[in-house]
Amino acid sequence: MTKLAFIGAGSWGTATAAMVTRKGGCDTVLWARRSELAETINLYHENPEYLPGLELPEELHATNDLEEALTGAEIVVMGVPSHGFRNVLAEVAPIAGTTCCYVSLTKGLEVDTRKRMSEVIAEEVEGLGDASVAILTGPNLAKEIVQGYPAASTVACRDAHTGKRLQEIINSPTFRVYTNDDVIGCEIGGAFKNIIAIAAGMADGLGFGDNTKATVMTRGVAEMARFSVKFGAKPLTFLGLAGVGDLIATCASPQSRNHSVGIELGKGRRIDEIIGSMKMVAEGVKSCKPVFDLGQEAGVWMPITEAVVNICHNGWTTDEVLQDILSNEVREEFFA
Repeated sequence: MTKLAFIGAGSWGTATAAMVTRKGGCDTVLWARRSELAETINLYHENPEYLPGLELPEELHATNDLEEALTGAEIVVMGVPSHGFRNVLAEVAPIAGTTCCYVSLTKGLEVDTRKRMSEVIAEEVEGLGDASVAILTGPNLAKEIVQGYPAASTVACRDAHTGKRLQEIINSPTFRVYTNDDVIGCEIGGAFKNIIAIAAGMADGLGFGDNTKATVMTRGVAEMARFSVKFGAKPLTFLGLAGVGDLIATCASPQSRNHSVGIELGKGRRIDEIIGSMKMVAEGVKSCKPVFDLGQEAGVWMPITEAVVNICHNGWTTDEVLQDILSNEVREEFFA
């Protein structure tokens, strides 16, 4: 029986582990850094910190012992936020080694290096080939996945055999998994949509209507595509689950942390106050700066990302951001 080790007991790591466990056919272990959280999951079959009130399968075993989680694992699923991804992976790699497949659930860039998570994996797990690195991404709000609502996702891997194997393991009657070989595009889409969701949330917080939100989202897709093709992504990826699909869910749902941050910014709250009141990470706040810096170096026009950077990192007010973005030059719709 194939063993999967899920590293990180946040909302999405727990939800994915629960989904695969509930399907059956695999041995699953969920690693939590804190022993008390692992004990709570095992005893009460609930993750009260990240998914309160939602029942997890009794068969899902949690542990705070990395050796226990990783020994015998053929697939390591990394559900750790981008800012802690490398440090946790550095603990995982010596135990898991290069014989297993690493799957990233993380939708963000590493701030200091501006690298995607697949690039971090390649650096930290020496000798690991493309066939052993994959991404799972799409419009997947953790609460709805645990509740068993129908959804879909993309597993991106450059190796077709690995992608197909992961598809067969993760796909279930209520969670459809599609394969894609565009790892770069799927990762950038996952990081970029969080930035656009902050902007869409700001529009909501300012009290604007559906026209405004639709404009932000649509121009956000164009910005995402302009950026991504500069780094080797396929434009068609952004019309799929990793692009438009994830963007719609993140910009429309009250469950979205990034959208919620944007709403509060639109209401006039400061970013440090908002982040200080949150239990979970809003990846778009961290990722917007490295994404914008990469875009600037590549000569990409990114007015929405720039607006999010200005309000999250440069101390701008919503009024200043709004005035700036509405005074931008009007160009061809599919400029660059």
